[in-house]
Amino acid sequence: MEENLEELKSLGLVFNHKKTGARVIVLSNDDDNKVFSIGFRTPPADSTGVAHIIEHSVLCGSKKFPAKDPFVELVKGSLNTFLNAMTYPDKTIYPVASYNEKDFKNLMEVYLDAVFYPNIYKREEIFKQEGWHYELEDLDGEIKYNGVVYNEMKGAFSSPEQLLYRLIQHSLYPDTAYGTESGGNPDFIPDLTYEDYLDFHRKYYHPTNSYIYLYGDVDIEEKLNWIDKEYLMNFDKITIDSAIHKQPPFVKVNEVTEYYSIAEGESGEEKTYLSYNVSMGTSLERELYLAFQVLDYVLLDAPGAPLKQALLDAGIGQDIISSFDNGILQPCLAIIAKNTDEDKKERFLQVIKATLDEIISKGIDPKGLKAAINYFEFKYREADFGAYPKGLMYGIQILDSWLYDDGKPFIHIRANETFAFLKNQVGTRYFEDLIKEYILENPHASLVVVKPKPGLTTRKEEDVKKKLSDYKASLSKEELLALIEDTKNLKKYQEEPSSKEDIEKIPLLNREDIEKKARPIYNEEKEEAGIKVLHHNVFTNGIGYIKLLFNVKNIPQDKFSYLGLLSTMLGYVDTNKHSFLDFSNEVNIHTGGIHSTVSTYSQYGKLGEFTGMFEIKAKALYEELPSTFELINEMIHETNLKDEKRLLEILSEVRSRLQMKMNSSGHLIAASRSTSYYSPSAYFDELTSGISFYRFIDDLIINFEAKKTEVIQNLEELVTCIFRKENLLISYTADEEGYEALVNQITPFAEQLSTQPVEKYINEIRPKMLNEGFKTSSQVQYVARSGNFIRAGYEYTGALKVLRVILNYDYLWINLRVKGGAYGCMSGFGYTGNGYFVSYRDPNLRETNDIYAKTEQYVKNFNADERDMTKYIIGTISGIDTPLTPSAKGTVSLSAYLSGITETQLQKERDQILSADVESIRALSGIVKSIIDAGNICVIGNEQKIEENKDLFMEVKNLM
Repeated sequence: MEENLEELKSLGLVFNHKKTGARVIVLSNDDDNKVFSIGFRTPPADSTGVAHIIEHSVLCGSKKFPAKDPFVELVKGSLNTFLNAMTYPDKTIYPVASYNEKDFKNLMEVYLDAVFYPNIYKREEIFKQEGWHYELEDLDGEIKYNGVVYNEMKGAFSSPEQLLYRLIQHSLYPDTAYGTESGGNPDFIPDLTYEDYLDFHRKYYHPTNSYIYLYGDVDIEEKLNWIDKEYLMNFDKITIDSAIHKQPPFVKVNEVTEYYSIAEGESGEEKTYLSYNVSMGTSLERELYLAFQVLDYVLLDAPGAPLKQALLDAGIGQDIISSFDNGILQPCLAIIAKNTDEDKKERFLQVIKATLDEIISKGIDPKGLKAAINYFEFKYREADFGAYPKGLMYGIQILDSWLYDDGKPFIHIRANETFAFLKNQVGTRYFEDLIKEYILENPHASLVVVKPKPGLTTRKEEDVKKKLSDYKASLSKEELLALIEDTKNLKKYQEEPSSKEDIEKIPLLNREDIEKKARPIYNEEKEEAGIKVLHHNVFTNGIGYIKLLFNVKNIPQDKFSYLGLLSTMLGYVDTNKHSFLDFSNEVNIHTGGIHSTVSTYSQYGKLGEFTGMFEIKAKALYEELPSTFELINEMIHETNLKDEKRLLEILSEVRSRLQMKMNSSGHLIAASRSTSYYSPSAYFDELTSGISFYRFIDDLIINFEAKKTEVIQNLEELVTCIFRKENLLISYTADEEGYEALVNQITPFAEQLSTQPVEKYINEIRPKMLNEGFKTSSQVQYVARSGNFIRAGYEYTGALKVLRVILNYDYLWINLRVKGGAYGCMSGFGYTGNGYFVSYRDPNLRETNDIYAKTEQYVKNFNADERDMTKYIIGTISGIDTPLTPSAKGTVSLSAYLSGITETQLQKERDQILSADVESIRALSGIVKSIIDAGNICVIGNEQKIEENKDLFMEVKNLM
């Protein structure tokens, strides 16, 4: 089958492998960022996490590449632009991407060998390490569970939102694969046996059940012949039942109640989640697939969305969120009230019904529908997926239909016709009828209630301890000794490096394959109407990317947290011309989005110096720039900050989103907090977006009646202080045609900026070491250490970027992940002198801190041969040379400009990376020592674990 995919400038080719039945799709085009993926339908029968554990395991050595961790070797030593694997509820995929043809073929070969010939059949240790195992050190010790996936999922199940999202699928599709937990429920992971794990691989990891995808500027015939000759021809077609079954429709709403843990002493009031969920059709209905993305946005996601606003007005929850999942066979929409109480569930359902009845009766605002369709169409045409190659994202979206029907692979990536269809339905009853059929009159629905329970984590841990204690008591001395021996053997396997011969089987590029020249910076300084404009002259396909940066140097330190609040309010409250819903519609009709944020730019070579900026970001087609600036003007000058009701709604929503961030990204929060103990810029970030900002918002909500007048006054004063011509720098990414379209907008915009005299402030930010242990109900930890090496007299060098790769994928990886069972481990060293070590979903605390302390010795005694050094250097360059969208090129260039980084400095850094050797790495041991010796530690984690190790901290307290 062949289709001309004009929208993607690609030729779509669909093949079927004659001998095995393997399915193959090629998107052929001129994109040199090539993508390969192999995936399998993997519907789990239970919640032991077998699909997830297999995903980890197959990348731990294979027939051609028997080294213990080829995945890590590739991360360290390839020029990949993407390298990972993902487990979904019904599929597992293994994607790679690279600009370099030789590298691309290497990645393909390692991944194909991994999925078809993994070492899991030879080494049970892989299952134990990546999945789960019993640990017993001696006869008097406690038996414990450990394993990478086990600890990863303990972290996932510690988040109430993660628990809720899983329950939504389980409640709607209980008799299908979606009724199980493909990632693994920690309560059931230890039920998985080695044989059941191997049987799962035997059953599903076969070419007959595979979905192979190629994208980009590839030699199609050469690639397909190679895949056939090296892999597919070795198999025969077999019968595999991997069908994804549909859940028969319900006759009545299914109600499910579950509990999540909060810390002891934490109030459970207004911490319940209510979620009303509906199943709708299948993902093979192309109009429905996109129509409900639009409806989700119109009803629940857009600022002022009517169903969201009705629930807020009724006092049902402090935050209303939604989720539309169309990446499964039966898509589902979830309407979620967060921070509420269970006794409001009947009212929750009544408000949903009454509001939707009224919307159906009156009709949906056509402008809102047009705005939402334009919002999604802009994103589709822009195809900007940030750090993810667009070819990768197209491949994942293809599976949204291809996985369920071989004949419909392209129905969702060919979206122009669907957008045209939806536009034609505006003003008809199409969208209203969808609401009636799939939400209001649909019995295939569920109500999920997730309630807080103080100390639940502790009780669960006690139950696990008792279970393991009972298990230990049931074992004979001989069996206990065997378990101790097993523990020793696993540690020996983990500690013993792969042989040089095995590692050298993994293909590696040469240093000659690396681009020697640093990437260019696209900065042209210009001036228009007395305002500095930084033009990033790159091709953007007719889209202008605007950043209006207002220096906040005149803002007093006690108002920094208000900057974070103001950035969340602009565009989300009424203006003098529009309600905030109408304003949102205008933004989506004329632009690709307008947002504000607070950022910091640290100065290169100037210890502690930084620039704080209030940024307004917008993107629009060149012809829409006049409307874009009109809307920005309205947002800045005509926003009604006196609306007390709306202010409280926004405060509650901000608090809710910060709670979700702290639950999901504890490693980032901990690392940033520890850095704020000594870094002025990190301290500023902490006050505008970190734990301090969360506490500021929480306090305003608790004391709202007493503080609301003061809050409004402070916000209005900020507007006057910030939005001034003298504070403004414009950053603009577009080609010359786009720049000409911008110039005419600058003068009228500048004329409206405030000229009132304002008081000048000199802010001396003085961070203070706090060394905190933040207690949560989580089952895992996020352990951070940090310090500044420039303060200790050292200089930044590009070799530190090589050291980061060495630590992240050798020393820390082996000690924290492989041996310790943490899901992730990271380090970093910046040109500001700030360095950090942090773990992610870590079962340990003190042990991790001890491993950080020994990093200096590891670096001091570091050794590697020429091949290994080449590998580390290639991996480092891969991290630097990530694909940049036009927007990202502008962002990177702006950051360099504001930080005082020149192309000369970037080239010097690159040269230092390319010339790094063993001696230059060993020379960094003093830098590592200075970071550890600085003594800054912050841990977010299990309340019991924090209490047990409280001697490490100056202060122990609840996170929330």
